[in-house]
Amino acid sequence: MTDAVEIRAARPEDAGELLRFVRLLAVYEKLEHTVVADAATIARHMFGPRPAAEAALAEIDGRNVGFALFFSTFSTFACAPGLYLEDLYVEEEMRGRGIGKALISWGARLAVERGCARYQWSVLDWNVPARDFYKSLGATETPEWIGVRLEGEALARLAAKG
Repeated sequence: MTDAVEIRAARPEDAGELLRFVRLLAVYEKLEHTVVADAATIARHMFGPRPAAEAALAEIDGRNVGFALFFSTFSTFACAPGLYLEDLYVEEEMRGRGIGKALISWGARLAVERGCARYQWSVLDWNVPARDFYKSLGATETPEWIGVRLEGEALARLAAKG
């Protein structure tokens, strides 16, 4: 185990730390070439007048060692809100000490407090350690659902047609 892990909601002054974790996660996922975020965009989109997401930071002895980023969803079938865990990252040397579990648990409490019908996330198919970790928490994979998205030029093209 480790020293006491404190989980707290991220604040506007944490934008730089959130960016650091986003970059570390991107390196881990071999996607660093896709990161366009900077501290200013994080501050604007997470702490501005209409926040699109929120985050939690994991601290040990006042040092940030991990983060989780969430946003609200809605289930039409359950007719209830949901919480989506977009990103979770714990510094490599700090893994296996309960920090990831503490961050996910923090989100679970948030979901319950908000009356959410579900708390969900995606995981890369090759990330077996993460998949095994999530299963150990009681999470189930939903293989019948395939992620799809529009971005960049395709998004702009479709928007222009509407």
